[in-house]
Amino acid sequence: METELPECGVARFLVLLEGPWATLIVRELLRGPLRFGELRESLPGISPHTLTSRLRQFETHGLVTRTVYAEVPPRVEYELTPLGQQLRTVLDAMAEWALSVPAAGRTR
Repeated sequence: METELPECGVARFLVLLEGPWATLIVRELLRGPLRFGELRESLPGISPHTLTSRLRQFETHGLVTRTVYAEVPPRVEYELTPLGQQLRTVLDAMAEWALSVPAAGRTR
């Protein structure tokens, strides 16, 4: 089932990257292509179901490509598309902003 995307850009972003796992999956894929198991290892606590669901949604909306290599055993890699790679600037800006927020009990 394909998700209907809102017209508003901010709302659309929130639908596509809803929840903490979505952004963290993108963060990991910004390092380069990864196999499913590598993604799971880099995201402690994510369930296989959640990871699979997110990757499928990203693939449906053109953020990720899934490449299956005809090997024994089969190898599958996930990689950000050029559209997905554009999220690097968004994540960098989010990280920069978050690091400017004082830690609990500390004032600027």
